[in-house]
Amino acid sequence: MSKTAKDIIQFIKDNDIKMVDFKMVDINGQYRHVTIPAPNFTETTMIDGIGFDASNYGYAQVEKSDMVFIPDPDTAQIDPFCGIPTLSMTGNAMIIDYPENKPFAQYPRNIVKAAEEYMKSTGVADTMMILPEFEFYVFDNVNWSVQPHTNKFEIDAEMAHWNSDVNNNGLVVPKQKHYHIAKPLDRTYECRSEMSLLMEEAGIPIKYHHPEVGAAGQFEIEPKLEQMSKMADDTMMIKYIIHNTALKYGKSATLMPKPVSGEAGNGMHVHMLLLKDGEPVFSDDNGYSHLSQTAHYFMGGLLKHIASLCAITNPSTNSFKRLVPGFEAPVTVGYATSNRSAVIRIPAYAKTPHLRRFEIRNPDATTNPYFCYAALLMAGLDGIKNKIDPHENGWGPYDMNLYTLSEEEKAKLTGLPVRLEDALDALEADHDYLTAGGVFPEELLKNFISVKRKECAEIAMIPTPAEFERYYNI
Repeated sequence: MSKTAKDIIQFIKDNDIKMVDFKMVDINGQYRHVTIPAPNFTETTMIDGIGFDASNYGYAQVEKSDMVFIPDPDTAQIDPFCGIPTLSMTGNAMIIDYPENKPFAQYPRNIVKAAEEYMKSTGVADTMMILPEFEFYVFDNVNWSVQPHTNKFEIDAEMAHWNSDVNNNGLVVPKQKHYHIAKPLDRTYECRSEMSLLMEEAGIPIKYHHPEVGAAGQFEIEPKLEQMSKMADDTMMIKYIIHNTALKYGKSATLMPKPVSGEAGNGMHVHMLLLKDGEPVFSDDNGYSHLSQTAHYFMGGLLKHIASLCAITNPSTNSFKRLVPGFEAPVTVGYATSNRSAVIRIPAYAKTPHLRRFEIRNPDATTNPYFCYAALLMAGLDGIKNKIDPHENGWGPYDMNLYTLSEEEKAKLTGLPVRLEDALDALEADHDYLTAGGVFPEELLKNFISVKRKECAEIAMIPTPAEFERYYNI
């Protein structure tokens, strides 16, 4: 049952809450927050909201950038990282428009809800279930400098292979050999267990956590399938818990796609399925890998629009340092069962009708999760609407290791964009599927592309240590 303002006020009294924190989301998918003393929270707070300037959050300029943030009482929970008892809530941004406020269409939480309403209007399904996999590194030390006279970064993890000559009792992991490694080599087990327990306490059921391939301290936490808009909220909270718990243990966590050269990168593979009246839309005992024709059309939509989707699902220049052959990252536009080299993988272990699904493997956690999940749904629905069959379009199924094909065979395949600039070009040319039903405002997309192009241009002008190594003495 939905909570009310009265429920929150009573909770504040019962738990001796001193502060109420409101977490908002900027265009990049990062939390920002405003805090008020608990006695200031009243029933009118849920109506009048908390004022803020949306232009400072990266959104496109609007006629009235003064907005109000309306907290969602169903998201209320005690923040475990605050020494002073603090109740935290997320919510939605509204445009101040008398006599009533109206939803700010560019706000991420409003977009994911609009995508769900659009899905229901199509009659295809009423629920999209999402399961993202969170890969991240935990470092013991990290620092960087971007200055006119120095550009560098340094990272360190006790178990990393480059520390084999350090007095650490021989507890080092060979390069790329960290997958499911056990104690005593698994140095952050307690830290990850605490992360998982805090996620459970936040109402996010966890499937498991484990060491990943990267030997410099790479790990994964995987939640269970959840309804799309809730999982978007949960994604923000999962990242918040990962970062803050690592800090509590004196370490630093990053979900950056490629923080370590020569090691596996961090992806955020997204599993997805559709339900209608509680019944699976993607299941068919007679279909390829037990998936229905509707599921194949959905995959077709993802693959048709994959280049433009990359601008949203992989919105950093660092994203494309991960999307390279040899590190279990996808590079080929295609689909297959149990194949990690194709951009869409159908897990063979998902055998029951309500769990039959596929995952898209290119996204990473630099994405704004609300934009990401909404865009994936819109691309899939476009595939269903236009009956885009992935097999008929030559996108598979690729039931072979695509990394080991001959150069001649590889030349026949279509690859993902290799730079963020290329993905932005694709988004500029191909975004009608996102604006369908008014889900993604055109103004937001134009602004997003502009912000990211500026980011690319700024980073492109910075000399790197690798360039000094290659060109300094020419």
